[in-house]
Amino acid sequence: MMGSLGLLHTPALGSLPLSSCKPTRNKQHLAVPKSIGVTSGSQKFLGHQTFLFAPRISIYRRVQDSSTISAVVTDDSSTMTSAEEDTDNIGILGSDPGLEQYKDHFKYRVRKYAEQKALFEKYERGLEEFAQGYLKFGFNREEDGVMYREWAPAAQEAQLIGDFNGWNGANHNMEKNQFGVWSIKVPDSGENPAIPHNSRVKFRFKHGDGVWVDRIPAWIKYATVDSASFGAPYDGVYWDPPSSERYQFKYPRPPKPKAPRIYEAHVGMSSSEPRINSYREFADDVLPRIRANNYNTVQLMAVMEHSYYASFGYHVTNFFAVSSRSGTPEDLKYLIDKAHSLGLRVLMDVVHSHASNNVTDGLNGFDVGQNSQESYFHTGDRGYHKLWDSRLFNYANWEVLRFLLSNLRWWLEEFKFDGFRFDGVTSMLYHHHGVNMAFTGNYDEYFSEATDADAVLYLMLANSLIHNILPDATVIAEDVSGMPGLGWPVFEGGIGFHYRLAMAIPDKWIDYLKNKNDEDWSMKEICWNLTNRRYTEKCISYAESHDQAIVGDKTIAFLLMDKEMYSGMSCLTDASPTIDRGIALHKMIHFITMALGGEGYLNFMGNEFGHPEWIDFPREGNGWSYEKCRRQWDLVELEHLRYKFMNAFDRAMNLLDDKFLFLASTKQIVSSTNEEDKVIVFERGDLVFVFNFHPENTYDGYKVGCDLPGKYRVALDSDAGEFGGHGRVGHDADHFTSPEGIPGVPETNFNNRPNSFKVLSPPRTCVVYYRVEEEKEEKNDIYLVSVNETFTADAGAQQENFKESAYVEDNDIDANPSNV
Repeated sequence: MMGSLGLLHTPALGSLPLSSCKPTRNKQHLAVPKSIGVTSGSQKFLGHQTFLFAPRISIYRRVQDSSTISAVVTDDSSTMTSAEEDTDNIGILGSDPGLEQYKDHFKYRVRKYAEQKALFEKYERGLEEFAQGYLKFGFNREEDGVMYREWAPAAQEAQLIGDFNGWNGANHNMEKNQFGVWSIKVPDSGENPAIPHNSRVKFRFKHGDGVWVDRIPAWIKYATVDSASFGAPYDGVYWDPPSSERYQFKYPRPPKPKAPRIYEAHVGMSSSEPRINSYREFADDVLPRIRANNYNTVQLMAVMEHSYYASFGYHVTNFFAVSSRSGTPEDLKYLIDKAHSLGLRVLMDVVHSHASNNVTDGLNGFDVGQNSQESYFHTGDRGYHKLWDSRLFNYANWEVLRFLLSNLRWWLEEFKFDGFRFDGVTSMLYHHHGVNMAFTGNYDEYFSEATDADAVLYLMLANSLIHNILPDATVIAEDVSGMPGLGWPVFEGGIGFHYRLAMAIPDKWIDYLKNKNDEDWSMKEICWNLTNRRYTEKCISYAESHDQAIVGDKTIAFLLMDKEMYSGMSCLTDASPTIDRGIALHKMIHFITMALGGEGYLNFMGNEFGHPEWIDFPREGNGWSYEKCRRQWDLVELEHLRYKFMNAFDRAMNLLDDKFLFLASTKQIVSSTNEEDKVIVFERGDLVFVFNFHPENTYDGYKVGCDLPGKYRVALDSDAGEFGGHGRVGHDADHFTSPEGIPGVPETNFNNRPNSFKVLSPPRTCVVYYRVEEEKEEKNDIYLVSVNETFTADAGAQQENFKESAYVEDNDIDANPSNV
C-alpha cells in the first residue's frame, strides 16, 4: 500500500475551513492563513519587559504545574476528541496572566497539533517515520538497482536523465501514481551499478504547456557546477560512495552545555586567502582557534546548497545537499566529527522560511503554475517574499511537511548536527512577515488573524521531531517580534524553541556608536535593552553577528576606530585616544552583552579580535573579488598588533563562564545604573560586575552592593595589561563586605542589596568580583593562572598552537547552578 510508504497526500491545517476557527467577540483565535500583501518597511523589537530593578533573588520563574495537555500532544495514540477535552489546561497560560485572554488561540493551536500528529500516525506510522522521506524519495539504492521517486503532480510526463544514459531519457520514462509521485527503478547491469557514484543526474518533465524542462531532483544529496564556465547551471549528483570512501564518525556528540557560547562561522569565507575555504581546512585550521577561545558551540552558516554565493547561504536551492563550494558530504562529516573531538557542538543555520526563486537550479523549478496543493509554494502574492525576492512554502501541504521535516532529520542523523538555528522565523510566524511592522509588545500583535497558523503548526511539529530524535538538541529561533510562547515547550502549548536570538541588542549598540556621544550614553537604557526579554523564555545575546558586518555597514571595532585601524594598531607606538577608547569599549560592549543580555552568547567569526572593515561577497559590483570575503587571521597572530588584546579578552570572557557558569544562573540583579557616574553594577550568579562607561572619571572607594557577605577578589579585569589595558586595578586586594541596613528589609539596604564593598573603578573598564569561600581557601592556595592551552590536530593533519594569555583568579570555586 502506498500509504505505508509515506506517499499519501492528505490535507493539513491550511485546508480547514475558516469556520473551524471563526472569531467570536472579545476572543482571539489562531487564524487560518489568508493572503495579505507585503509592504516595505523596517523591523523593530520592543518586547515584553520583565526586568525590574528590585532586590529579588531571581527575576526568572519556572512554572511547576504540569499540564494535562502534555499527554495529548506527546502521545500519538491520543484521539482528536480527547485533545478537545483536555485543551482547557494549557501549561503556558500559567506562566503569564496576560495570555489568559488568548486561551482560545492556544486551544486551537494545541488541538490542531494533536490532530496533525494523529493523521501522521494513521497514514504514516507516526511523525518520526513520516520524517524519513529521504529513504523513499530521491535516489535510494536497493539490492539490485536504484529506485528514484519525485513528487511532481503538475508534470504530464517524466524521465530520469544523466550521465548514465547519455542524457537521453527515452528508455527511462517514469510512472506516476494517484498522489502525483513519479517513480522509476534503474536496474544494475551485472557488476556495474545502475547509476555510477558521483555522476550527474536530472529530472526531466513535461508540464501542462507541453514544454519539457530539466530540473535538479528535489531530494538530491549533492549538486555541483562547472566552475570554469561562468553562469553555468548546477547539476544534481548521485552520491553513493563505496564503503571505503564513506566517512565513519569516530567521536560521540559532546554533552549539552548548561549555556551555549556560540561561534557563528561561514566556512567559505574562513580562509585568510582571497578564496573559498574547504570543510577540511576549516576543521583543521579554524576549529582549534574556536576551541582555544573557550567556545562550546559552532554555528555553521551556508551549509545547504545555494547557487548564489553572495546570498550568505540564505537563498537555498538544494535543501538536502551540502554546499559543494567547500567540498563533499564526506568532507562536512569530517568537520563535524573533528568539532566533536574538540568538545564543540555544531549547530546548523537551517533555512525553512523561504527558498531561492532560482528556477534552473532550485526547488522553484518544480513550480510551473499549478495550484498550491500541487506545489511546494503558495501561489500569487502569498507565495512570494518581495523584499527577499524568494518563494514562500505552503506549510499546509502534506508533501511540503514531509520534505521539510525529513530535511531536519536528515541533517541530524546523516551529519550528526547537534541542533539548529532557524532563520527568518518572524517571516514564518506572520502573514505580514514582520515587514513594516513595529512590534510594541502588545499581545494583540501576536495572536490574531495576522498569525500564520500553518507555519506555527509546522514549527511545533519540527521542534517535537527534533527533540524526539535528539533530546539534547539545541534549537534557536531568529525572531525579532518576541512572540510569547516561542521558547516554551510544545507539550505546554508553546512552539518549542530553546532560545530566541536577542536581535534588538546589536541594533541599540549600533545606534549608540553612530548617533550618541559617549557622555550621552544612558546606563538605564543600556540595561533596559539588555534585559528586555520574557523571564520564562531564554535568549541568545550578541553584540554583533554576520548581519552587522555585511557591506554597507561596519563591525563594532570599525565603528569605534575606523581608519585608524589601518595605522594605529601597532604595539610599538603608544595608542592614540581613538584606539585606546576603541579597544576599551569593544571589550565592554561585548562583555556586558554577554553577562546581562541572555542565557547564551553568540559571536561572529573574527569579531572576537575586532576584525576590521566589512564583508563583501564576490559580485559584479566589486569585480568578483574575494578580498573582503575572508578572515585576516594573521592580524591576531602578529605579536606586535593590538588585535591580540581583544582576542585574549574574548577568551577570558568565555573562560569566566566556564568556571562560574554565570550564563546559566537565574540570579540576575541590576542594583545600580548611575547616570551621573556612568556606572552599572549588577550580579549574575554570585559574581559582581562593575562597568564604568565614563570617558574620564576614576572612582576610588566606589561602593557596590552585593548579596552575600564575605571577602571578594577580582575574577576578571578588562584593564589588565594582557587585554591592552593600563593595569590600574590591583588583583591581590581583598574586598571585605559591610552589612547594609536591616536584614530582610530592602528599603533600608544599599541599592536594595544587604551588603556592600568598595572598589577602584577606572574609566572605560569592567571588573568582575567573586566571593572567596573561606573553607576552600584554607585547603587551596589562591593564585593567578595564565590560561595557555594547546590544541593538536589529529595524526597526519596540520598542527596549530594558539598561545594567548587570559588571566582569571582561580580558587577552584564550585559554581554549581544550585548554589547560584
